[in-house]
Amino acid sequence: MKRVTNVALILLSMVILFACNSGDKGTDKTVTMTKAELLNKVKGGWVGQVIGVTYGGPTEFRYLARMIPDSVELRWDHELVAYFYDEQPGLYDDVYMDLTFVDVFEKEGLDAPVESFANAFANADYMLWCANQAARYNILNGIQAPESGLWKYNMWADAIDFQIEADFAGLMAPGMINAAGVYADRIGHIMNSGDGFYGGAYVAAMYSLAFVYDDVYQVVVDALEVIPAESNYPKCMQAVIAFHKLYPDDCQKAWQAIEDSEWAIDLHCPGGINSPFNIDATVNSAYVLLGLLYGEGDLKLTMDISIRAGQD
Repeated sequence: MKRVTNVALILLSMVILFACNSGDKGTDKTVTMTKAELLNKVKGGWVGQVIGVTYGGPTEFRYLARMIPDSVELRWDHELVAYFYDEQPGLYDDVYMDLTFVDVFEKEGLDAPVESFANAFANADYMLWCANQAARYNILNGIQAPESGLWKYNMWADAIDFQIEADFAGLMAPGMINAAGVYADRIGHIMNSGDGFYGGAYVAAMYSLAFVYDDVYQVVVDALEVIPAESNYPKCMQAVIAFHKLYPDDCQKAWQAIEDSEWAIDLHCPGGINSPFNIDATVNSAYVLLGLLYGEGDLKLTMDISIRAGQD
């Protein structure tokens, strides 16, 4: 964790000023916080990721195209992290991919070349799946980034891989949404392209804005400004926002609206063809938004709703 905080705090003194770009609103917002306040938020981001991965571990891919009913208890206790770390370490690919990228930044600086990140995880001895594993294979066999994540060479290009490991980009750019986008763009195309990349870029943007906004809805909406409006990804996110407005007190109706939409069909990832299995970044991001919007800032409720949405 020390290395993580060193990178995140690399440009900081005792008081930090962030210029928070507001996209098409044409205004800048300056936020001041102490180093201790910033460090607390950075730690919270990393801890939240580990808790979320662990909390959802027991039900991962067990509920496909259906919600986890309220009768099923989602277990949480302080022994779960140690158990999964020892027995199913591959569950934490979200975390160890993130930490691999942070380690490269720590060793080579913020201008580290894309090849360093690609080679770091391609030659690591941990387990990978889907777009990450395909990118690893490509890199080790001479297809380098960004082609390693391009749909022509990576059949999982639209999957959630970069989305689950883009946390670092937002945590390294507190309130600086454009900087988060630069980090995401450099690394996200190693394993994904198209909507698969946009999922990670969106997550990074939300992390960045969460440092300076307390309103979850504002984070969700403003972060979409970094994604090209004409692509499918933001159209799906806008649909989820609309479902929340239509059913403000019923997340299950909003979930069903997502399932009934065009976004619920996985046409790109091999395992999802003619199957309820869906690892596409778009619909899984929709589940993330479902939790954020209906959770209203409550950590446990937010995780509970997103996990009960099913899939990954």
